[in-house]
Amino acid sequence: MINKTVANVSEACQGVSDNMTFMLGGFGLSGIPENAIAKLVELNVTGVTCISNNAGIDNFGLGQLLQKHQIKKMISSYVGENAEFERQMLSGELEVDLIPQGTLAQRCQAAKSGIPAFYTPAGYGTEVGDGKESKEFNGKMHLLEYAFKADFAFVKAWKGDTAGNLVFKGTARNFNPNMAGAAKITVAEVEELVPAGELDPNHIHVPGIFVQRIFQGEKYEKRIEQLTVRKR
Repeated sequence: MINKTVANVSEACQGVSDNMTFMLGGFGLSGIPENAIAKLVELNVTGVTCISNNAGIDNFGLGQLLQKHQIKKMISSYVGENAEFERQMLSGELEVDLIPQGTLAQRCQAAKSGIPAFYTPAGYGTEVGDGKESKEFNGKMHLLEYAFKADFAFVKAWKGDTAGNLVFKGTARNFNPNMAGAAKITVAEVEELVPAGELDPNHIHVPGIFVQRIFQGEKYEKRIEQLTVRKR
């Protein structure tokens, strides 16, 4: 069995350079590849396009790349809790493509499946559909959407093995499974890395065939965007 393990995040990010397109898993701050993002900040890559559900918050996650103006374009579902994202978008400093969340997920999945394009009813009749090809199916209009093309996909899982098989936990199983295998190179960081064969095959969410590099991350903060507690 092929060993996909790399020693650390530095080795996992080999080949990363300016003006690339990156997919980054997670939803808000849940299941984001914290180690990979921190390394991209350290590498100071610029002019990059990021495909991610949102950009987290100002000083954490993708917000760190935005603060340093390393991102040229964001392809996302919404602005989220990131004030800097909103500021750069409204000022014209940042190119932004806001698309329906289901379409975002499916464009990742299409890339992973090798499907070049698909039709969806989401966004027809709105600004989302401007300039796009449309077609009627069963009396309903649909838009033609194309699969994403990305250089790297950075995903985060709870547990993985040396063959690249991944298991997600809770809500971290969001955009990560769709993005794993949807780029030229998929890098997976995990909280726990085990030998191949130790994971129950029935519990594996993403097979190792979709992963090229895997490493055990460290110092996960797992912050909460909006902390809501019950009054005592």
